[in-house]
Amino acid sequence: MNSYVTGAAIKGLREARGLTQAQLAGKLDVSDKTVSKWETGRGLPDITLMEPLSAALGVSVMELLSGDTVVNRNRSANLLRSKLYVCPICGNIIHTMGETVVSCCGVTLPALEAEEVDGAHRITMEPVEDEQFLVVHHPMTKAHFISFLAYVTSDRFQQVKLYPEGNAQCRFRFQGCGWLYLYCNRHGLMRQKV
Repeated sequence: MNSYVTGAAIKGLREARGLTQAQLAGKLDVSDKTVSKWETGRGLPDITLMEPLSAALGVSVMELLSGDTVVNRNRSANLLRSKLYVCPICGNIIHTMGETVVSCCGVTLPALEAEEVDGAHRITMEPVEDEQFLVVHHPMTKAHFISFLAYVTSDRFQQVKLYPEGNAQCRFRFQGCGWLYLYCNRHGLMRQKV
């Protein structure tokens, strides 16, 4: 991520909105020469203009600063298109229903890519009443642990937060076909079809 908005980002977003430099300048109460300076790298917009500039360009401040617009193509609200993010600083777990720009603790987070569950992260399931009791056969030390388990179908998202020195187990009510996710703080996101 750039530390500040670039001229190329401003120009690209302005052109995508079909605005002239003069029209953008009018929305921000600055001169068209000022917008020209921003776009050619001979000046930068003041920090007080970030929110009005992002509003005029139809993007969030994060999108403006990164130079990338986010288009959520998840129009059918299918939760199987969910994205998961984990903050490496505080451990925050963030779930979105499509592409977005996510930031936590001052860090822009990438969407996690799930690998298939391997032998070191084996999950066993046992029916208990109308739920499944899941156990991940994995150490749960302060240095190496499973942070969460999630079960995702096209219309449901269930998540259980786990903690070091606790048990790597939980219960989910399985309804339909979906994916079971686990997040290991050392090996990342893994998934298994259920």
